[in-house]
Amino acid sequence: MIVITADRGLAGAYNSNVIRAAERDMANHDETKLFLSGKKAISYFKFRGYDFSDGWEGYSDQPKIENARKVARAAVEAFSRGDIDEVRLAYTTFQSALIQKPTVVKLLPASTDEASDQADATRANYVFEPEPEDILGFLLPRYIEGAVLQAMLEAAASEHSARRRAMKAATDNADELIEGLTRVYNQARQAEITTEIMEVIGGAEALSGGRVDKGTQVHRAAFNAD
Repeated sequence: MIVITADRGLAGAYNSNVIRAAERDMANHDETKLFLSGKKAISYFKFRGYDFSDGWEGYSDQPKIENARKVARAAVEAFSRGDIDEVRLAYTTFQSALIQKPTVVKLLPASTDEASDQADATRANYVFEPEPEDILGFLLPRYIEGAVLQAMLEAAASEHSARRRAMKAATDNADELIEGLTRVYNQARQAEITTEIMEVIGGAEALSGGRVDKGTQVHRAAFNAD
């Protein structure tokens, strides 16, 4: 199983979705060798105790043919040695800026049903130079490299779209939170200012009333003395 994820997070459920799709497919097989592309897949399966054959990271946002060749070569060599009997690929297909779908496809062994039907229909005789085994031995790794590169490119596009959507949602939530907290802060500040004003007015009225009463008492004392 080749699993393609991102090297970084902050992309919503992008990484967890493709990892879950890979685990669901692995549950249908007795034993699975893992070839992991992306730091998130390596961290996830290592943390959960999975024994994976190889892992590569550091290029998920801009994959190149060299990166796909390393992953494909490791899987093809294991298939050629007979260590594995099937190569499956888990990645995220890019359908649109809003839709990215986790997908699991079988790369090896390649399906021969369609080719057999066409051969039976045409009954054509082919002459191969060099031998078919030599041609297939050359074309098969190129085919896997192309399939892995296409999966990496679609995964990269899906990663960027998912991260953009996740960051927009985070920004909108942050703006909403800031607006709500600003409103609460303004209300609290206004209530505090109003309280202070009421205290000043109450103090002024108390002081003013005390002066009037004292003046009245002095006037009355002078009148009685007279």
